[in-house]
Amino acid sequence: MALGPGDGRLYIDGEFTPAASGRTGVVEEKATGRPIGSYALGAAEDVERAVAAARAAQPGWAELSAPERAGHLRALCGYLEQRYAELVEQSMRETGGVRAKAEDEVGTSIRQLALSAVQVSENAGDILPPYKAGKLSLSRTVPLGVLGLITPWNYPMNLAMRALAPGLAFGNTVVLKPAELTPVIGGQVLAEAAAYAGLPPGVLNVVTGDGPDAGWALARHQGVDMLDFTGSREVGLAISRAAAGELRDIRLELGGSNAFVVLDDADVELAADCAMVASLEFQGQTCISASRHIVQRSVADAYTEAITRRAAALKVGDPFDAGNALGPLISPAQRDRLHRTIVEPSLAMGARLVTGGTYEGLFYRPTVLADVTPAMPAFREEVFGPVLPVTVVDTQEEAVALTNGLPMLMNSVFTRDLIRGLSVAERLQAGEVHVNDAHARHGAENQMPGFTRRQWIGLQRTPLHLPDWATAPATQES
Repeated sequence: MALGPGDGRLYIDGEFTPAASGRTGVVEEKATGRPIGSYALGAAEDVERAVAAARAAQPGWAELSAPERAGHLRALCGYLEQRYAELVEQSMRETGGVRAKAEDEVGTSIRQLALSAVQVSENAGDILPPYKAGKLSLSRTVPLGVLGLITPWNYPMNLAMRALAPGLAFGNTVVLKPAELTPVIGGQVLAEAAAYAGLPPGVLNVVTGDGPDAGWALARHQGVDMLDFTGSREVGLAISRAAAGELRDIRLELGGSNAFVVLDDADVELAADCAMVASLEFQGQTCISASRHIVQRSVADAYTEAITRRAAALKVGDPFDAGNALGPLISPAQRDRLHRTIVEPSLAMGARLVTGGTYEGLFYRPTVLADVTPAMPAFREEVFGPVLPVTVVDTQEEAVALTNGLPMLMNSVFTRDLIRGLSVAERLQAGEVHVNDAHARHGAENQMPGFTRRQWIGLQRTPLHLPDWATAPATQES
């Protein structure tokens, strides 16, 4: 089965079908604005059919042996492997990411499927210490039922796969609502893989559409046993309030204003190299991107000069041009939010533009803002774009206090003293902290749910392997 462009259909109960309304939307290539397909504009009626199909299929799917379910996952994996080159280019077109980003997205999705296929065959539970003599206590892994997945546009395939692969592996069925900006790579491709792999009808259902009509219908559906949402804090809070009133299970990964802390004994050039990845990879459009650069005063000038030198040299343009480090922003709305509600108001409040601050279409120049204060949008808001706001502090204590003052997911701390770095990392209220490293693509899978907060700390001890564009340039380009 060859990969084609979006054809404007949903995937429900094992069949590709139009939305009940018959309406479709246009899929655009982000770098050019060129139409590259269509997607069905599903709504509540379509979600109802998809959830009903998933509920009907779930008991039979769960009754399959673990090796049988693992075999289906390996078939899904095989489809993605066969289509790897096409999928990478589809991701580049739909998300606007450069090739390395797309390769990581598709490659991670394949690895997640392979890992889940192994995990489901390894362990079905535990033997527990009995509470009294003569008893045998067992625990076993059982499926939740129907999973509803609402996924974002930045890493649409692998953020769906993160829940979809283990969910299917352990006997759940799935209704997936991908982001409307990336409905093919985030949804239709997975539907095609399901058809290719011969998944029983109803095991995986894909309902494309917008948030208010399709997403909210899925989030509120009483037939969903757990909802998994990755996206904005605002929407996540609305979902959590609705779920709390109905005692429904949810899993949320929301945005935050992540901090990049540079202490007074840091290796400034190393920190600047890592800052390019932390704030600019995929144009800064990830929930783990660094939004705030909190720098001690004695190294602030050197650090600002170092990141400015690197940012000014980066080329921005079509991701299919290998010379470009950054591609387009995902949409005009995202560009306008970045420029009009974060950059311009912060400048009006006294921030200083060091480089960037301009755009052509969706191509936004890497931007460095100095003299940013905690009252400014560039400090308080999740930036979600290629902007590095620098806030200067006098002491380590001030850096820790400012970092902990806002919601966040992942932080970095830079210091030549690893013990000092570990000490500061342990005081930061984030799920993941890196010492002398940019955000990494590991650690999140080690976070386990429970009644305590689990923190993952990475200490960088060996030379970093950063992309070429992130390291210090020989010349500057405006």
